[in-house]
Amino acid sequence: MPRTAFPVTAALALAALAALTGCSGDPAPQPSKAPASTAAREAPAPAPEATATAQPPAHVSIPSLGVDSDIMRLGLNPDRTVEVPPADKGMTTGWYTGSAVPGEPGAAVLIGHNDTRYGRAVFHDLKKIAEGAEIVVRDAGGKDVRFEVTARETVRKDAFPTARVYGRTTERALRLITCDGAFDAAGHPVDNLIVYAKRK
Repeated sequence: MPRTAFPVTAALALAALAALTGCSGDPAPQPSKAPASTAAREAPAPAPEATATAQPPAHVSIPSLGVDSDIMRLGLNPDRTVEVPPADKGMTTGWYTGSAVPGEPGAAVLIGHNDTRYGRAVFHDLKKIAEGAEIVVRDAGGKDVRFEVTARETVRKDAFPTARVYGRTTERALRLITCDGAFDAAGHPVDNLIVYAKRK
């Protein structure tokens, strides 16, 4: 991705891709990362500040798909790429802590596997989600925040829409991300599935 394409979000490109390459066949039960890139190695821009009462997310459910998952926290690897959930926690989603708190202004990002070497994972059926479907995120204080799906797209990882996913927004938005599509020679899916939702 050219540096000039997204002046504010070009630094997010690697992080966006890195969050999504370990969706299948992780070699070890630890946060995985993408190969380094010369396009951008800095951390993503910080999300808008949350209110003083905002609680981190603890659980997500998608009733129409039968998804019912705890949420772990995901940060950055030493090379400043974004972590993904360990392969042995394939049924657990992860919240990238550099994104907004779900329900607060900004884009909150939840990442999950569709499959791992241990079998099908939490977002295995995410491609079946329909526009208008409800997503419920419960925070650490037990409060439910409800979102409505507005769109879904499948994109090639090398053409990831960084600005749409990680860019700043005044909306109280949610993004769900997993891998999708065919496999490359190394056994990694070549596409990402992105679900966009807004707070009800």
